[in-house]
Amino acid sequence: MVTVRYVESQCKSALNRVQGMPFDWSLNPYRGCRHRCSYCYARTTHAFMGLNAGSDFDSVIFAKVNLPEVLRRELRRPGWSRPAVAIGTATDPYQPIEGRYRLTRSCLAVLAEAANPANIITKGTLVVRDTDLLLELARRAGCGVNVSLISLDQAIWRAFEPGTPPPAKRLEALRRLAGAGVPCGLALAPVLPRLTDSLPALEAVVRAAADNGAQWLWSGTLHFEPVVRDWFLQALQRHFPRILPDYERVFGASGEETRQRYAPTAYAAGLSKRVSDLKVRYGLAGDHRPAPRLGQFIAPEERQPGGEHLPVYRQLPLPA
Repeated sequence: MVTVRYVESQCKSALNRVQGMPFDWSLNPYRGCRHRCSYCYARTTHAFMGLNAGSDFDSVIFAKVNLPEVLRRELRRPGWSRPAVAIGTATDPYQPIEGRYRLTRSCLAVLAEAANPANIITKGTLVVRDTDLLLELARRAGCGVNVSLISLDQAIWRAFEPGTPPPAKRLEALRRLAGAGVPCGLALAPVLPRLTDSLPALEAVVRAAADNGAQWLWSGTLHFEPVVRDWFLQALQRHFPRILPDYERVFGASGEETRQRYAPTAYAAGLSKRVSDLKVRYGLAGDHRPAPRLGQFIAPEERQPGGEHLPVYRQLPLPA
């Protein structure tokens, strides 16, 4: 049984400048995450604080309780040009602690008040609670919600995202947001080599996104800093040990110097082409897609495999 410790903290700044990303500014109400995704690149933020990037990241959760007030001040700064703010780039803004502190909701209210556009990425179904504010922000400045989902496979979900809502619940949240008129799409990232990168596995997620109202879809590959790689490899050893040597060959074994921090270029290019073709096939290649016409959530078929399970379809090659 894991003991969870919530820590109230104060922040000096709300908005963080970001380099090398599609956005310039980010906002993260929490540090650490109960979703416990073993591949999460944000685990390094706990290591910076002298905490364990594995179990501490999952169980020591910081809430920046003064964040809405600091954000309001920063949005009023002379010269602030109202660029879009990305919410949830480090840890999930709708993880369970949001139900207690409501910091994400408060920040959305501040952003709407200032007519400042924002985009959210989350695996949390609690995002549906804030439909009213998301619609207001979308109307006043622009807003988008990216529901994060890497697979419909139950074994993969349980192995690598044990604290997240089930895939079907996330798709239902996507449909409810889309049905209410909130601009939303799906983030298919990270794609896991030899686990979620087969054409049928990718197509199942893309098709489910389209069926449940996504207006866009984007994908990405792995990003492994050493402490993240080591934590992920532990999960891989427990659940899918047969493919552990493939990951160690490319990214390095646990405790070793990292060989690659990202998936190889040739692999990433092949994956991008595969996803792009699927987006065209399912009408997600543009920026927008019509709202769903059907009146209820379309649940994908979900497998309930027993024991060790590997997708049986051809995977993309993972070169050294």
